[in-house]
Amino acid sequence: MEGRMKEETLQPSVMLKTESSETVVSSATESIQPNSRGLLKRRSFLKGLGMAGMALSAGGLVTTQARAATSSPSKKLSKGDVAILKLLAAAELVEADLWQQYAELGGVSNGVQNSYQLAFQALDGDGSQYISSNNLDEQSHASFLNAYLISKGEEPVDLDRFRTLPSSQATGAQQIGRLTNLMQLSVDTSWYVRYRSSRNPDFGATFPQPLAALFAGQFPAIPRTNDDFGPANHIQAIANTAAFHFGFIEQAGSSLYATLSQRVSNPEVLKITLSIGGDEICHFLEWVDFSGNGVQPPVAPFTDPTNGLTFPNFNAAGNPLVQTNLIFPVPCEFISPNLPQCAVIRPTSLGQIDAVGAINGFIADGLFIGQSPEFSELLLNLAHAADAARREL
Repeated sequence: MEGRMKEETLQPSVMLKTESSETVVSSATESIQPNSRGLLKRRSFLKGLGMAGMALSAGGLVTTQARAATSSPSKKLSKGDVAILKLLAAAELVEADLWQQYAELGGVSNGVQNSYQLAFQALDGDGSQYISSNNLDEQSHASFLNAYLISKGEEPVDLDRFRTLPSSQATGAQQIGRLTNLMQLSVDTSWYVRYRSSRNPDFGATFPQPLAALFAGQFPAIPRTNDDFGPANHIQAIANTAAFHFGFIEQAGSSLYATLSQRVSNPEVLKITLSIGGDEICHFLEWVDFSGNGVQPPVAPFTDPTNGLTFPNFNAAGNPLVQTNLIFPVPCEFISPNLPQCAVIRPTSLGQIDAVGAINGFIADGLFIGQSPEFSELLLNLAHAADAARREL
């Protein structure tokens, strides 16, 4: 077992240890973006997406209630299932808020593209399309979960009173209140190593930070003003920060749905958690690939001239733990160290990226900088209730 518990190592210049518990832890109006910097497009998602700038405001909840009224309540849900659904609805509202901000500035747009969109397209020619598609998905998750709660006679989750954080002042951003902060992030990048390792945090494994400076500082993931659209290495660093943040957010969602599904009682609720959780996994795998393109040629290595944040060429280290073309999860320990290794989502145990772990991860990430203490307290109370749920036989 000692061999399994030994921490994976990276080059000293890019290593910072973090616990695997993770407790520290748009617009879419055109179909396809043109290629940028000679990169070939691989595919495009959902042509001609609508939902530009959609947000679940009080008006959105009225629509949600109207739709839910058409669904007749059947068997009343258990207290635990309601707690799980409410926590997931709150988490999806948070995700919908942050993804809308990314999509407004970096997603598919009409007319002239800004340098932030072009920086994403340097990572993948379809980058802006993926961002708009991810935003569309998260909006649908939040809307569906609240509608389902209403259809079962439960109160939906409404976070509108906390939409108080400022918007980016860059051209393209709506000037509305936000739930989340994307301008001072400390991005946990240990997930990048975890999924390339044969070890599993469910067995106590810990993983280093391949981008230690990004984890230790506070960096923008969206342009704060029009001044952030240049110079070239500055806006590319902002896009790269966002790319690793995309992976952080979606890997947390993947583990959260898998962990909470183990506590669901109602088969229909289990269908919901498995189905939405599967979509989160689809997102995560795209961002694994996407972020890796920012730490290899022709994009990397480079340094942001405004703050010294450096994105090295990961492949230069010759270390498989940061190999950029390893996209799928590497087989690892699962259920028992006596069983064969298996490629799985991880972690999926309590005390890691469970409900409390996910919310604490968002807090440590800096997502709620500027929010009232009441907001974090509300989310943590919902998380504790979800983690306390037990499957009823």
